[in-house]
Amino acid sequence: MQTRSSRLVGLDQSPIRTMTRLCHEHGGINLGQGLCQMPTPPQVLAAACRAIEADYNAYSYPEGLTELRSLIAGKLRASNGIEADPVTQITVTAGTAAAFAATIHGLLDPGDGILLFEPYYGYHLAAAKVAGLQPEFLGLTAPDFVLDEEALRAAITPKTRAVVVCTPGNPSGRMLRRSELEALDRVAAEFDLLVITDEIYEEIRYDGREHISPATVGELGKRTVTLMGLSKTFAITGWRLGYAVAPAELSSAITLVHDLFYICAPTPLQHGVVAGFQLPASFFIEQREQYTARRAVLCDALDRVGLPAIRPEGAYYVLADVSRLGQSSSLAAAVELLERTGVASVPGSAFYQGSEGDQLVRLCFALPMDSIEEAAQRLGRL
Repeated sequence: MQTRSSRLVGLDQSPIRTMTRLCHEHGGINLGQGLCQMPTPPQVLAAACRAIEADYNAYSYPEGLTELRSLIAGKLRASNGIEADPVTQITVTAGTAAAFAATIHGLLDPGDGILLFEPYYGYHLAAAKVAGLQPEFLGLTAPDFVLDEEALRAAITPKTRAVVVCTPGNPSGRMLRRSELEALDRVAAEFDLLVITDEIYEEIRYDGREHISPATVGELGKRTVTLMGLSKTFAITGWRLGYAVAPAELSSAITLVHDLFYICAPTPLQHGVVAGFQLPASFFIEQREQYTARRAVLCDALDRVGLPAIRPEGAYYVLADVSRLGQSSSLAAAVELLERTGVASVPGSAFYQGSEGDQLVRLCFALPMDSIEEAAQRLGRL
């Protein structure tokens, strides 16, 4: 009997899971896994509890609650500059990962090329492989991670059908500038590419940076699927709630596949995040201030011990240069860092195909401040 699908060839457990297990064994502080351990807004929790108690526990529409989609449309208009019909262009999904899976299965065919920017989010690569797509790569050079138009054009092959844009980036923390998105617009039009954006960290940004949704630049809107999520913004990673926004002719396919794979997003939890969309702007300002303080503590600690930090512009990860440790691989460096300091990270090789990540590790600072301060103190053991 066959025990594993051929679609899984070359897929193994994520290094994030490996480091999490090792962290538990060492009694360490886990800055590896991207678990958001910030407090969930009480209004969101209370609304979800009320929905459960009111017995809103059956399926919702496959595309999500009508009220939630209307609120999403209002938010997109006010905050992102995206005009979207809540009936035909928005699908509430069982997490942003589900939105990505529904998009690539609904809009692409096995054998199609899908271009990822390195460093990439590992789920995008794994999901593309399982869908039978042909991953292609364009390296963005640290520490600036600038998207160059000619390099992008040169990376397109006869098989390329889609490009994935993660802004703010995971793990880089880079936020793409308007000029870069204008270049993407030109190349996407030239090669008739589908653009899939992952903007789940849009609200987590620093130093007054503006988040620009690619769908608002040039003619990208007509060829872009915008993926956004609620897990990071409201600290509800276990609830699995996200959404996909696309032109109606693309959105119908995404909704169909999401229905087939997941049926719908969790109904009472959709009611919960309705309250989240009604939070005042001060919530997001305070949230950014909290993350900014954590970023400073962790990056300063890394700099002090000779592991230079690439300070992120958005999201809640930092890449650190671990070449000082003298290891031949980022996995060995991450293990040494854990053994010597009790701080777990993710090997940089998890985000690259080649050797570019061999002297990098990723650390997450979406933890309580006392955990970040303890991690900073432990790093001083190096």
